[in-house]
Amino acid sequence: MSRTTKPIRVVIVEDSATMRAILQARFEREDDIVVVGAAANAAEGRQMIRELDPDVVTLDVEMPGMNGLDFLEKIMALRPTPVIVVSGSTHEGAETTARALAIGAVGCYAKSEGGGSYGFDDQGRLADLIRDASKVRFVTRPAPPPPSTPPRTSTAPRSPALTERPRLIAIGSSTGGVEALQVLLGGFPADCPPTVVVQHISARFAPAVARTLDQSCPPRIVIAEPDLPLLDGHVYIAPGDERHFTVGGRSGHLYQRLRRGEPVSGHLPSVDVLFHSVAEVVGAGAVGILLTGMGTDGAEGLLALARTGARTIAQDEATSTVFGMPRAAIALGAAGVVAPIGTIARHAFSKAA
Repeated sequence: MSRTTKPIRVVIVEDSATMRAILQARFEREDDIVVVGAAANAAEGRQMIRELDPDVVTLDVEMPGMNGLDFLEKIMALRPTPVIVVSGSTHEGAETTARALAIGAVGCYAKSEGGGSYGFDDQGRLADLIRDASKVRFVTRPAPPPPSTPPRTSTAPRSPALTERPRLIAIGSSTGGVEALQVLLGGFPADCPPTVVVQHISARFAPAVARTLDQSCPPRIVIAEPDLPLLDGHVYIAPGDERHFTVGGRSGHLYQRLRRGEPVSGHLPSVDVLFHSVAEVVGAGAVGILLTGMGTDGAEGLLALARTGARTIAQDEATSTVFGMPRAAIALGAAGVVAPIGTIARHAFSKAA
């Protein structure tokens, strides 16, 4: 770490004294991370966050005697701070973590995910999550503009006005994406065109995320399965199990494909891989949407979609948790529309870009 670089200041909120000690020892192995507080419950955590103003909070939302989700909601409403959920590996833990991501947590880590006695023999994955979270900057999100407000446009190839229903919608998202997907898919009709999603998330949590979104959004939201058809009224989320999610076509029908491979744009599954397959198979009949996320995954793929004449939409900076992926797409001229998360569904189905 450079002498001029300030360490990332972390507050741990965890009811188990053993786990607090393990987490603290884990972070102390990193030159650029310092634990400034360790709280045993929500009340202590709230006070530490207020007094110490940490860069990142790790939160066990399964603590007894408190509702960790309520605590997270208060953090996000009163003092928005990047939160990494450090969860148990049980079914209940995965479900709670998925709900936390929908509320606004920026990342998740399962205590047993890395193996070893306490699940932290992970080659630095937890520390990397902390580093990524420290780059998140929350902003006050403006209310969505009225319906008459035109979207901001870019230099992307202009797609023709949609005169018919899209054949397929493809979505990519990463950090902050579960929260964004809840807003976006909540605006979809129950009979929406087949929709495919790559959200960067561990396979341990992907099914719970799908269930959480399914409970609050009109379409049916499920985990993708290989070689099954893509149906109207369904949203298919990549399982996150180190397989790329792509779209195939045969006899005029679209179907799901999952295949092993190497990371692309730093990810497996990759948004770029999904978008490129949609550009090849569906082309101008598709809509591509790139949401909040760190890095550049999806930018090249969105450009490929734009070049086919597909409608392409990127989430705007004001409503993105991390503006990396949308920014990269906009810089390439790949986004035909740049819009707040609350209006993207309308732009996806409107007749004019």
